[in-house]
Amino acid sequence: MTTDASAGSTTPPSFVRPPRLGPGSRVAALSLSSGFVTEVMHRYRAGVRQVAGAFGWEVVPAPNALRGPDYLAAHPQARADDLHWALTQGDIHGMVSVIGGDDSVRLLPHLDPDLLRAHPKAFLGFSDSTVTLTQFLRAGVMAYHGPALLTDLAENGGLHPFTVRGLRRALIDEPAPFDLEPAPEWTAGGPDWRDEVAQEVPRTFTPASPTEGWTWLQGDVPAQGHLMGGCLEVLDMLNGTPGWPSPALWRGAVLALETSEDVPPPHQVGYWLRNYAAQGILAGAAGLLLARPRGYTPEMTAELHGWVRRVLAEADRPELPVVAGLEFGHTSPQLTLPLGAQARLDPQARRVTIWP
Repeated sequence: MTTDASAGSTTPPSFVRPPRLGPGSRVAALSLSSGFVTEVMHRYRAGVRQVAGAFGWEVVPAPNALRGPDYLAAHPQARADDLHWALTQGDIHGMVSVIGGDDSVRLLPHLDPDLLRAHPKAFLGFSDSTVTLTQFLRAGVMAYHGPALLTDLAENGGLHPFTVRGLRRALIDEPAPFDLEPAPEWTAGGPDWRDEVAQEVPRTFTPASPTEGWTWLQGDVPAQGHLMGGCLEVLDMLNGTPGWPSPALWRGAVLALETSEDVPPPHQVGYWLRNYAAQGILAGAAGLLLARPRGYTPEMTAELHGWVRRVLAEADRPELPVVAGLEFGHTSPQLTLPLGAQARLDPQARRVTIWP
């Protein structure tokens, strides 16, 4: 692994914006975390079909993407080879993660960061894809924290309009500033993905109530910085490895943090944030975005907010703008965040603006 493109610099980091993806783009499906897709191929086909219908993309599997969970678990090099293949193929314009998992950190010894810089292409994913998204940022290339092929892109009964709108603004439409918006409805549950009949039946979404929307926890003064972050559990696995970002890359960032279906308790999130405080990450941060936590009760959410305020007070950052409850985590529908792009938090106007 090479060092961050911004390592040693005192100037704010800058990131190359990959070419936009639009009708006719060929997008490689990558299984960088897990080969589970072969157990639900009907859902994979639904995702391919729905992406083609909504965005005009042609999704093509990378050479090893459909070789199954046993093979990919035993061959992290093959998974890294797929990423390198997609980067260097002239007729591949972007990449999408098929599904997350828990071991893409094993790809780090096999990745070639020079290829990420030499062939900047859009990579879309979340959860365990946090490892790969972070390596794009370390290489100075924007990456896209958003739906995977088997999750919201294969949404039962068709793509949710909120997901479509968010992905278009971040990655497809001509770049222009846009405000993030709360989802009008949400869900964290659904039918068994192995049920082919249920694949065509829309899920039931719960209308968002005022108490379940965004919560501005603290901060009065607008702040702006480049987006960084991802899944906290995966960042914890990445912490301390050669793939962890340098202090210069964290400096001035708006942190976008989410938790997985493992439902880490609020105090564990507080402990992770204390680690960020000890590293100086919170001291240099411009703002904090927290995703709606999957599996939390209202009491757990209130406890989480208390832990966030507590740790920021310990870090002498009581003024840091913080907004919680955003839809970029393990609930549906899902926002797409262009990591590396500028984000502005305006607590007075209750606005989060993105420059993609």
